[in-house]
Amino acid sequence: MLPSQPPTAGALPPTGERTAPGLPDEEYWFARHEAAYAWIADRFGPSIRGGVVADAGAGEGYGTSWLASAGARLVIAWEYDETACTHSHHVYREAAVARANLDALPARDDSIELVASCQVIEHLWDLPRFLRECRRVLRPGGTLVITTPNRLTFSPGLSRGDKPVNPFHVEEFDAQQIDELLRAAGFTDVDVMGLHHGERIAEWEGDHGSIVAAQVEAVLHDRWSTDLRSFIRTVDRRDFVVSPSTDGAADLVGIGYAP
Repeated sequence: MLPSQPPTAGALPPTGERTAPGLPDEEYWFARHEAAYAWIADRFGPSIRGGVVADAGAGEGYGTSWLASAGARLVIAWEYDETACTHSHHVYREAAVARANLDALPARDDSIELVASCQVIEHLWDLPRFLRECRRVLRPGGTLVITTPNRLTFSPGLSRGDKPVNPFHVEEFDAQQIDELLRAAGFTDVDVMGLHHGERIAEWEGDHGSIVAAQVEAVLHDRWSTDLRSFIRTVDRRDFVVSPSTDGAADLVGIGYAP
C-alpha cells in the first residue's frame, strides 16, 4: 500500500531547509528523502504493525504517511514549525500531528515501537539530548532510525566539527560518528548503513559529474542546464538503494535498538 499524496505542494512554500512533493526542480531531493522513508516502512513494517510509531522532525508530512502505510496502530508526526503542522494535519489524515520541541519529546517512557528521524539531526543544536529522548520513549527492543547526509560525499573536504556551508546545518557527520552518537545515547545494538545512488543516477554522474554539485551550482546562479533539469524531473525513489556499505553513500542510515 502506498501512502497518500497531496494534490499539490499546498500551502508550504519551499524554504531551502525542507523539501516537499510537487516541486519539479527539487525532485532529486524529495526522491532521496522519500526513498529512506519507504525503506524504513518496508524493513521494519512487521515489527511495528499494530504498534506506535513516531516521525521526529516530520516536516511536510509525506514521510509520516509512508510510516503509516506499514500498518502501525498509531503514527505520530512531531514537528516544531507551526505552519508545517497545520499543513500535515489537513493533508495526511492517517497521522496524529503534534507541535513538539525535539529536545523534550511529548511521550511517556517506553511507549513507542519505532522513532524515525530523516534528514533532521544535522539541524539540531543539542543532538545528544535528542538521541537520549528517543532512547527514553522507545520500548525495550524498540528501534530508532535516523538518516543524515554523509559529510564525506555531501561536503567533501569538511572536517569533523567544522561549520557546514549549508546555512541550515549545524554539523554534518560520518559513519563512525553516527555509531558513536547512538551508543553514547544508550543504544547497545547499533548498525550504520548507506543510502546510495542507483544505476540511473550513477550513469548520469559518469557523464556529467556530481549531481549534487550540479544542482547547488544551478541554484546559486539560477542557471539550469537543459540536461540537468530534464533528468532531475525524472528522478524518483527507485533511483536510490540502501545497502550495508557506507562507502560513497549519499546519506547515512543509523539504526539503534533500545536494550
